[in-house]
Amino acid sequence: MYLNQKDGWIEVITGPMFAGKTEELLRRVKRLEYARKNIVVFKPLMDNRYSEGEVVSHNNNRTKSVNISKAIDIFKYVDKTTDVVAIDEVQFLDEEAVAIIEFLANQKKRIIVSGLDRDFRGEPFSFMPKLLSLAEYVTKLTAICVKCGSPATRTQRMVNQKPAKYNDPIVLIGAEESYEARCRSCHKVYRKPRPYKDAL
Repeated sequence: MYLNQKDGWIEVITGPMFAGKTEELLRRVKRLEYARKNIVVFKPLMDNRYSEGEVVSHNNNRTKSVNISKAIDIFKYVDKTTDVVAIDEVQFLDEEAVAIIEFLANQKKRIIVSGLDRDFRGEPFSFMPKLLSLAEYVTKLTAICVKCGSPATRTQRMVNQKPAKYNDPIVLIGAEESYEARCRSCHKVYRKPRPYKDAL
């Protein structure tokens, strides 16, 4: 049950890659378009996998979007008439996104964001934990593990995954050619510390 429409709030759609996060964001945007809400959709400039001027899901559903390189650029496109702000792949923005999203929600705007909760190592992704704690609504989706078919909560990087490359940069834009969805058991990270491996 959502809050009264006159109130602002934050919705976070999260989970691993291939869980349908963008698809869910687009579904919510489409419903709000039918309700004739004034919506602005953003995505990070660096995410150019499918289109430069659209948010596109892996199923090829899409909507027009504004590309931004910094979170502060949101203010160039949002004003008092804006009802809804949607941001896809929010984890690729800078950390100021958290304060801006909180500010906009306090201005009675509905904020819908989607993003990875974990990086390829299975660790919390950047500022996402903070954003999750501030949100009124959190939808955590799962994918299907390509190895065993179990619910997948992690993203396996398939390129540059060699022991000498443990210090790979966290951000590596890609899709099926670079990543797979994995469950806890099938997710592997080379040379990741295992402090309690002999405890049980």
